[in-house]
Amino acid sequence: MGNWVANHWFSAVVLIAWLGLNIFLFIYYFMFFQNQKQYAYTRVLLGPALAWARGSAACLNFNCLLILLPVCRNLLSFLRGTCSCCRRSVRKQLDHNLAFHKILGYTIALMTAVHTIAHLFNVERFYDGAQSANNTLKGMLSSMGDDDGDWVNPIRSKRETQSSLCFTTIAGVSGVVITLALILMITSSTEFIRRCYFEVFWYTHHLFVIFFAGLLIHGVGRIVRGQTSGSLESNSYDSCYEKYSIWKGKKGRDDDDDHDDEECLMPSFQGNDPMTWKWIIAPIIIYILERFLRFYRSQQRVVVIKTVSHPSKALEIQMQKRGFKMEVGQYIFINCPLVSRLEWHPFTLTSAPEEDMFSVHIRSAGDWTDSLIKVFQENADNPPCLQVDGPFGTASEDVFKYDVSMLVGAGIGVTPFASILKSIWYKFQNEDHRLKTKKIYFYWICRETGAFAWFADLLRSLEQEMISSGKDGFLNYRLFLTSWDSSIAGHAIINFDVAIDTVTGLKQKTSYGRPNWENEFTHVAETHPWSTVGVFLCGPQALGKTLQQCCHQHSSMDPRKVQFYFNKENF
Repeated sequence: MGNWVANHWFSAVVLIAWLGLNIFLFIYYFMFFQNQKQYAYTRVLLGPALAWARGSAACLNFNCLLILLPVCRNLLSFLRGTCSCCRRSVRKQLDHNLAFHKILGYTIALMTAVHTIAHLFNVERFYDGAQSANNTLKGMLSSMGDDDGDWVNPIRSKRETQSSLCFTTIAGVSGVVITLALILMITSSTEFIRRCYFEVFWYTHHLFVIFFAGLLIHGVGRIVRGQTSGSLESNSYDSCYEKYSIWKGKKGRDDDDDHDDEECLMPSFQGNDPMTWKWIIAPIIIYILERFLRFYRSQQRVVVIKTVSHPSKALEIQMQKRGFKMEVGQYIFINCPLVSRLEWHPFTLTSAPEEDMFSVHIRSAGDWTDSLIKVFQENADNPPCLQVDGPFGTASEDVFKYDVSMLVGAGIGVTPFASILKSIWYKFQNEDHRLKTKKIYFYWICRETGAFAWFADLLRSLEQEMISSGKDGFLNYRLFLTSWDSSIAGHAIINFDVAIDTVTGLKQKTSYGRPNWENEFTHVAETHPWSTVGVFLCGPQALGKTLQQCCHQHSSMDPRKVQFYFNKENF
């Protein structure tokens, strides 16, 4: 429990504050439109659905204000840099940007459903009011005003239908467009679609442009109307409701007829000023500036200096770009116009900040990566043009801020740790460099032996460097092979006593099967009883849940003793 609080207390505070503001906004605007006198006659027409529509609209405005900010990657990288001196519990919130983005998206979907259903009731009530007899209050209110005047019911004649209000007004058409765009964005954002049909997700998600354009004009029609302040003085619902049979014949304040109840003049109405743009204009401007910056950086010339084909269908691309500066574990977006002019895909950098180039390792994992690898293989002497956007920060930047770090990579998920281990190699060569981190445990889990090949050279160099510098105890690495055939197993048994591993050529022998995380965490906790341990994962969600649970279980209740902090790569 103590570690859960240490890891998640700030997240809990943020979520509670966000939820509290949503509840406050909904209740405030619900009660405002349910009780305010200027909407008393509007409520006669619409009933409680008016308050439900306005309360949900306030929550929509608030969440639409926030939803673009978690995907402003340059903004997050800037905040990560400025928060480098802050407590890790504050910095870690930046790693939850996509999770928060999803929560905001689902909340917007929920509030849109409430808002839409409430307005469907309102449309039906408007229609009923227009069909009511003129000697009823609803009928009289519906017949008041003209098309350009102080009407309260937007359905202006008995011939108009509910469909005409939904599909011929600005509010109705923009509402339909917004809802359809949101449905497409939400349904295409499921895990299955993103994993198997990334292009579908990528293209449909850009409907957010239409979504926000619709939001900006949605309230221009001013469908929801309340009494003007002057009208409230001459026709208060509380005092004039029973007298509507008298004041319904009056046309306004200029009527000179002398009646005992002259204070009850014909009410006049006006629409509310559009409010949504005031909520979302600032984040829209920030996002536009973000996109301009990313476009400018992506247009800077990238030189591909070397490509290497590795086993397991992995391609290494080494590049140079003027002004490119990176930190360990960061990632970039890559676009290859020869494959697709619009698609950008994220890849973790496998180079170290100390190198004069930057590199990525791309594994065949879909149509786009297959096409990219094929294009580079077919044009080895004249590699195609690439556009690069980034780099952007990740949780792995904090790897050297812990006393002990546990790095867990699954398959190609080893890429951020390649950058870290290379950086360690350079730091060891710089004798003046001092690291806070005293020990690194590295775990790499692969399904096939070929995947080890491209990374083994780096580990071999690290082995030699640590031995020569007298720091051979700094890095403890374990390689796990989860799928093998009988020939590999037999070969490993025959060469069990050989000093070098038969699969990787390293001194550390390859383990067969999956790690026993309970044993691994117990060993680290016993070996480093007074340390803060950062656990870094680049791999599947299921493994992340296991590691996070182990972090909670093996952390001491005493904050002065061993504490495990879980960090996961998030693109």
